Amino acid sequence: MKYPLATALAAASITMPGMAMSQDASKATARFIGADGKEIGTADLTGTKAGVMIAVAISGLPAGQWVAFHVHQTGTCDHTTGHESAGGHFNPKNAEHGYLAAKGQHAGDMPNQYVPADGTLRAHVFNTAVTLEDGDSAIKGKALMIHANPDDYSGQPSGNAGKRLACAVIE
Repeated sequence: MKYPLATALAAASITMPGMAMSQDASKATARFIGADGKEIGTADLTGTKAGVMIAVAISGLPAGQWVAFHVHQTGTCDHTTGHESAGGHFNPKNAEHGYLAAKGQHAGDMPNQYVPADGTLRAHVFNTAVTLEDGDSAIKGKALMIHANPDDYSGQPSGNAGKRLACAVIE
């Protein structure tokens, strides 16, 4: 064969689109809806072998305080119900709520996040208890939730996190 390198490159270019598609399968997005029904932020989710990285930017939150951040079980964000439509925390293993609970935590439990003075939360959170699309711990089609208060990491069933301020369906 006269051009083995050219043949190898042509073969590689044929397989590369399939490779890109498999990488895209591990990505998702979500748009946060506030209590008034308006869009107030976004999340980009990336699935990895060890869990899901969630990058968020959400504005209009209570400035200068900690808020709870969870994955909820239902992918519905109806602001007219105070986002109650999203159900409880995502909990495929029927665990107790909270990092400090003896039989915890829910797969949807995540660390509290601090909202700075400008009222815009910007964070990267890595959740090792979930996957994006595979198995019982998959969160695609579920909801992300920001609550008004910080999670106490032990109160049942939701850590006394308070009112639901922002909800986003993972798509």
